[in-house]
Parts: sequence; structure tokens; C-alpha cells
Amino acid sequence: MTRPLILNPQAVPVIGTDAHLPAVDVARLQADALRERFRTALAFEPEFAGDGRNLRADRAPAQASVLVPLVARDNDLRVLLTRRTDHLRDHAGQISFPGGRTEEHDADAIATALRETEEEVGLARSFVEVIGTLPRYATVTGFVVTPVVALVRPGFELALDSFEVAEAFEVPLGFLMDPANHRRHQMDTPAGTRHFYSMPWDGIAADGQPRQYFIWGATAAMLRNFYRYLSL
Repeated sequence: MTRPLILNPQAVPVIGTDAHLPAVDVARLQADALRERFRTALAFEPEFAGDGRNLRADRAPAQASVLVPLVARDNDLRVLLTRRTDHLRDHAGQISFPGGRTEEHDADAIATALRETEEEVGLARSFVEVIGTLPRYATVTGFVVTPVVALVRPGFELALDSFEVAEAFEVPLGFLMDPANHRRHQMDTPAGTRHFYSMPWDGIAADGQPRQYFIWGATAAMLRNFYRYLSL
């Protein structure tokens, strides 16, 4: 039986949060501490390796990379995220990291993440310091994604690709690394029970109006893996 896509994740019941788990200590969320964490080769098994079965089994999984940009703001780090436009074939309207499919001319996963980020949001690589990668994540839409973690110094200007990106925004890293903000959802279907995390963020949109950014799916799962990585 085909597993149904989750078309309205906000409507899927929340069965709890993970407030019983400790937040990552603020000292571990500083730039130097993050550099050191990625220099230290500690064994790590991700909590989530992927969404589940590939719904596009007629093709081999495609390689892709995303950038996890940690922007320095007033002695704090904030995660730069994008909201995809509503007309895209994959993940339309969803919150995601900048990134995309690997091209033949890309030297490695890092090169893909930097190129795609520059193309999507105009973040020049001269502002970006790559500090490491997280385990690959397989999406239900047939991509194997490498998250590339980077520190971003301020002073950059973004230029969004209006075809792919509706807007870009930032969320405090400390908010995302606190499991009290990790909501667990459960949906029962004839094909079985599905679970996923969400991390809704109440921010201010580009037009100055309040907006809730519903971070869920692969993006939330990769952030959850990042939390586990920093908690070791």
C-alpha cells in the first residue's frame, strides 16, 4: 500500500514535546565551541536517517547538499532558513535550508551546498566558513542530502531567486537546540502510523507582519540530528 504524503502537517495532532530532554548548553553554541566539536571525531549515530521509503522508486536516489548557515548576530548565532515558493514540484511552500541537487562539476558535497546557496539566496561564499558536515539524510522524494554546517559572518546581502525562494529568515540556534520546542506529531493512516517533528517559530516576515514559520519534515529531522550531535 502506498504511503500517503503529508499535505497539511499543521493539522496532524501533536502528541507531545521533548521538554524532558536538556537544551544544548549556551556555551556549546558559540562559534569556537562549534568549531572544536566538528574537529573532534566522536562516534555519532543520527536519530533520523531519512523520511522512509522512497516514493520515486523508478529512479536512483539523487545526491544533494544543503547549507546549515549559522549567522553571527550580537554574540548569538541564528540559523538562516528559506521558505520555498508554492509552485515548486518538490516541497512547495515548505521551510528548508538553502541547497539542492549535486551537479557533475561539483567537487564534493560542500561545493554543492555553497554553489546552491549562492544561486538560491545570493549568500557569497566569502562570508561562509564551513566547519563540518552531519550524516546524510534520505528524503521520501528520492534525495540523499548532506547537511553542511557553516559559520556566516555578518555584512552579507541576500539576493533571492524568486522562482525557488519566497523569503529568507533567521531563527535563534538556541531555540532550535532546545527539545522543549521539538513537537512530536503522529498520523494514523491505512498504510500505517507516521511520525514527524515540527519546530514552529513565531517570527516577523519581510513585510513586517508576524508570521509562524512551520519547520517540519526533513529540515526538522536534520535539526534534531544536529541537536543530538551537539549533545554528545
